[in-house]
Amino acid sequence: MAAAKTVNQLSQTHNATVPRHGVITLFGYGIRVRVDRGHLILDDGIGADRRHFRLSRVGHGLRRLVVIGSDGFLSLAALRWLADQKASLVFLERDGRVLTTTNPVHPSDARLRRAQALAHSSGAALRIARELVRQKIAGQASVVRYKLLDTRTADTIDRFASDLPSANDMRAVRVLESRAAYAYWSAWRTLPVNFPKRDLPKIPQHWLSFGTRISPLTGSPRLAVTPACAMMNYLYSLLESEASLAARGLGLDAAMGIFHVDQPGRESLSCDLMEPVRPRVDSYLLDWIATQPLKREWFFEKPNGNARLMASLTQRLSETAPIWARAVGPIAEWVAQELWNSARKPAPPELSLPTRLTQRRRSEGRGREYIPKAASPPTPPRVCSGCGVTTHEGRLCQRCGRKLSGEKLIQLAKRGRVVARSQASQAKRSSSQTRHEAAKRAWRSLPKPAWPDEKTYMSEIQSRLAPVTIAEIAATLGVCESYAADVRSGRRRPHPRHWRVLARLIGVIPTQT
Repeated sequence: MAAAKTVNQLSQTHNATVPRHGVITLFGYGIRVRVDRGHLILDDGIGADRRHFRLSRVGHGLRRLVVIGSDGFLSLAALRWLADQKASLVFLERDGRVLTTTNPVHPSDARLRRAQALAHSSGAALRIARELVRQKIAGQASVVRYKLLDTRTADTIDRFASDLPSANDMRAVRVLESRAAYAYWSAWRTLPVNFPKRDLPKIPQHWLSFGTRISPLTGSPRLAVTPACAMMNYLYSLLESEASLAARGLGLDAAMGIFHVDQPGRESLSCDLMEPVRPRVDSYLLDWIATQPLKREWFFEKPNGNARLMASLTQRLSETAPIWARAVGPIAEWVAQELWNSARKPAPPELSLPTRLTQRRRSEGRGREYIPKAASPPTPPRVCSGCGVTTHEGRLCQRCGRKLSGEKLIQLAKRGRVVARSQASQAKRSSSQTRHEAAKRAWRSLPKPAWPDEKTYMSEIQSRLAPVTIAEIAATLGVCESYAADVRSGRRRPHPRHWRVLARLIGVIPTQT
């Protein structure tokens, strides 16, 4: 999934020793994972642009080591180091396929694997498949209803979920799942994908929407031709690797599927376990696309049209791996418990199935109620929708914000001039001028007060108008707010008939009458 092009795609920080979110992603050529004097040494990069990590056994914070590519080596001592520190290894091909995963080895019970092998004959497979597909379809309906705001399609997906209890065989479950998936992905097809304005001339037209989930290159989701689908494929690869780690951690055979049929080179049980979590991955990607634009430099298009992710983006996406591990853990433990309960010969109570992923039994053994820890995926980087630079807050950087504000002011000024020349505006302006002229004539016909004079207004009244609101001045004088603002700032001097009114407004008392 990560592009193999020899361009500078490394992050600015090359010597970081504490991985963010517990995940380190290695990519490029000449990758080396070894142990030196008790420290785990990691090297990766492209050409002369290299990164170097040195992690001690204490305080390293490493939970997942993701390796993308197949050029380099990993020593046996490094595998032992990872196992001792309870850190997992995920090995991905550049096109996103999961090559292998390793996690700390735990003793497994043959009863569980035997129950897994006999799941179809014991009836456990159908019960498990119904529940997994039910959770998946319910999640898909929720995404369509509350994220894509497509109530009609969500109702259609819910109807397929209501038909699941009547599915009497695995084929019927698969048919309902496929029909729900067809309706689900049809709601995604026209989803717009935003890029910064500066990148638009370099963006193919079909990149500006999510498009179809089926790639025209393969007839399957593999080898995506749009950036959004490529990101989804990579996230699904991370989820599949976490499902494989969860299955092996519980002593299950990750290649022996329940809902998915067994195929050479595929861990079908991992595909089963990841089904209920797919809508959560979709929701995360949908929130990213809906709130932040994608940068052109994050993607690379191969000659056949395959959209690939650059290493800088794969690093960001790999940080979500612990979130998917926490989501798939309870599902894997539930599946293992269902298989354990379906065994022909019940196991002794002292050989109960451990909950290594969630530690649920440990909490219950201490008399505590087990509450799953809620965690949200890392926030996507904020990108300026104008020039594409990373921003700390808002959708625009300061430069693009000032430019856009200037353009908006020009457009508002043009609209204001058009409105000001309309008949309604001219009639309103004429009425206001007539009213003020009548007030001036009435003031001139009356005796002129000795206070306040021009000097008094400038020294005692105008200087004290700053705390008064513009709206209050406009209402008191019967003028527009723009004129009131000029009066308060001193840019304009009001008619002398207003001076005494303003003095009463600010509480100035005449020294003599």
